[in-house]
Amino acid sequence: MEIGKKLRQARLEAKLTQEQAAERLFVSRQTISNWENEKSYPDITSVVKLSDLYSISLDELLKGDAKMLEHLEENTDVVNSSRKLILAAALNVVVLLACLIAAFFLPESAFFVVCVFCLAVAGVSCLLYQIVKRI
Repeated sequence: MEIGKKLRQARLEAKLTQEQAAERLFVSRQTISNWENEKSYPDITSVVKLSDLYSISLDELLKGDAKMLEHLEENTDVVNSSRKLILAAALNVVVLLACLIAAFFLPESAFFVVCVFCLAVAGVSCLLYQIVKRI
């Protein structure tokens, strides 16, 4: 059984409306609806709170739903996330050093300035993406 059906069934067995469950979990009613319709999945903290609220074990809630387990694994893979963040930061340092070295040896031109600017924007964008994704 999918996580959405399990959540809906557990909520109904607990005799709660979506609004009541949302209030107790400090989320919107729409969030509860999205979880139950599998438009989105709860994070690990919310899964634990749902388990407590509905008096259902985490085992019962999570087992048998490969998509949910994949979602949780992807969102809790701190090592992989840290590697990407370190790689993005290292890439920014390398690009900055390459630009500084090139600035000493290459003549000033509009083309060079545009290239440096584009590289800087790309590097910072990559780094910010990894930071935001981690939050």
